[in-house]
Amino acid sequence: MKPVVWLGDSLARVRQFAPDAKREAGYQLGQLQAGKDAADWKPMASVGLGVNELRVRAGGAHRVVYVAKFAEAVYVLHAFEKKSSKTRRQDIVLAQLRFRALIRERRQE
Repeated sequence: MKPVVWLGDSLARVRQFAPDAKREAGYQLGQLQAGKDAADWKPMASVGLGVNELRVRAGGAHRVVYVAKFAEAVYVLHAFEKKSSKTRRQDIVLAQLRFRALIRERRQE
């Protein structure tokens, strides 16, 4: 099983989710760790190649932006509660910045 690597404040944000959403997000991340697909996800090409958005609909609409394409880990870039039908620009930009930093770090290793 791949470990989950939480970037920035993503773990703290998931911990702020409603209890049902937190439980569901944890279960779906476990599926990703085991190499399976999450139940409800979509690609987020606007953030980066291979970046996906886990959609959690429990206690509201919650999102976990992650990258699972690397062999060593599942990287969680960002997590947030979605309050409108369109993802806020600042959430996309934050995920983009963390994804770029991750790619830079992996190239240096």
